Amino acid sequence: MKRRHFIKKAGITGMAIPMIPGTLSAATFSEEQKSFAGPVCIATWNFHEASKKAGELLKTGSSALDAVQEGVMVEESNVANTTVGIGGTPDREGNVTLDACIMAPDGNAGSVAYLQNIEHPVAVARKVMEDTPHVMLVGEGALNFALQNGFEKQDLLNDKTRAAYKEWLEEKKYQPIINIENHDTIGMVCMDKNGDIAGACTTSGLAYKMQGRVGDSPIIGAGLFIDNKIGGAAATGMGEEIIKNVCSFLAVELMRQGKSPKEACKQAVERVIERNPGYMDFQVAVIALNKNGETGGYAIHDGFSYMVNAEGKNENVKSGFYKG
Repeated sequence: MKRRHFIKKAGITGMAIPMIPGTLSAATFSEEQKSFAGPVCIATWNFHEASKKAGELLKTGSSALDAVQEGVMVEESNVANTTVGIGGTPDREGNVTLDACIMAPDGNAGSVAYLQNIEHPVAVARKVMEDTPHVMLVGEGALNFALQNGFEKQDLLNDKTRAAYKEWLEEKKYQPIINIENHDTIGMVCMDKNGDIAGACTTSGLAYKMQGRVGDSPIIGAGLFIDNKIGGAAATGMGEEIIKNVCSFLAVELMRQGKSPKEACKQAVERVIERNPGYMDFQVAVIALNKNGETGGYAIHDGFSYMVNAEGKNENVKSGFYKG
């Protein structure tokens, strides 16, 4: 039975913990504030293999920029993950459209949106950042740029997602389920041995979204923001609300004011809650890492967790959440 049908038949209409392969059963990094002296990686949700990859690269001396790119690319290639990269759930027209961005310690950034037929949008985003005078390329322009730079065109749908789309066409019902249908992003922030911070964010967006819809993931300041003097933050969940509140930028600015990563994430999420009385119907979560190696996260609803890779450990940490 498909997972969303199981949830529907079981009568679960609210919060459920995402079940992604590689989830750890328990965390040894508590949510209490802790400072890591060496390299550290933080990533949304329980993307164990992605944070493991980034952590391994950081341990061997790779830059934070290389670590975040290689880390999120793990999920872009994971066909079992229907929310990122190849195997992503399509839009209402049956097309898999990808959004991604990357941001370097020097403040440079690259982004692609509504990109089709390319497995690794984050790699294209880095090319945009490093090889063009622009920050963002979209749609056909982004695809042409990718092809001109040696990326291979391929069908991102697989048998599973194609069959699920055909089944969805029978009802064409669109009602995102918190922590499942909104679980659509891997955002990652890393600090390397030199203390430099970089970040990346990539997604296939909301399942069965309207054609042309772009969420927060490729928007600098919304889905991701880095200030190498202060730290970095990434967001996940309902992209429209994240964009309207520039959540990642806000979290970094709050850390600039002296807030801890956890408190900065909490206040950024509370800003969303204050501005939208319908917050019970969607999820927004923010993670952050500061220059001292401290990490934190916060969400509207229970069920959100994030990965921390530091000191030779790769752990899934349950996030704090709004309790009214």
